[in-house]
Amino acid sequence: MFLDRDGIINRAVVRDGRPYPPATLEEFDLLPGVERAIHALRKAGFLIVVVTNQPDVATGVQRREVVEAMHDKLRAAGLCDDIKVCYHTDADGCDCRKPQPGMLIDAAREWQIDLSRSFMVGDRWRDVAAGKAAGCYTFFIDYEYRERRAENPDAVVGSLEEAGRLILQATHTRGELAS
Repeated sequence: MFLDRDGIINRAVVRDGRPYPPATLEEFDLLPGVERAIHALRKAGFLIVVVTNQPDVATGVQRREVVEAMHDKLRAAGLCDDIKVCYHTDADGCDCRKPQPGMLIDAAREWQIDLSRSFMVGDRWRDVAAGKAAGCYTFFIDYEYRERRAENPDAVVGSLEEAGRLILQATHTRGELAS
């Protein structure tokens, strides 16, 4: 299972209808129900891989050490098995920056994940597009940001907790696990 970070696991800072990552470790607040949802998914056998674009590091708005401290907090809480980060901007043209599927493909290779049986949960069009490009089932958490809309997500939900419930119900019914 692949999760975007800001807006999915932790609260995004919304200004003028647009989401931004927290600027400090003190602003890095987990969203309600996230810990419970992730622990339930991990208990059911899911790998949790966070895939996050952090271009503010490349532009000098954020320090890499602060981003890594946020990720250390997630690891210490047992909320992920791995974290893939793209520090590039769109201008860099890399294959890891969502909407490109590079981070998901790299994690799939490293963890032997079957992407066709995997899920991507995100709150922006880039997350859904990356999940689709990798062959994952996509969940879109719609906060009605004032930006480009996600195109054709497989499901629209209100939270990671809701997505987790649906995933657990579906996999329990089918009697199989995915990542």
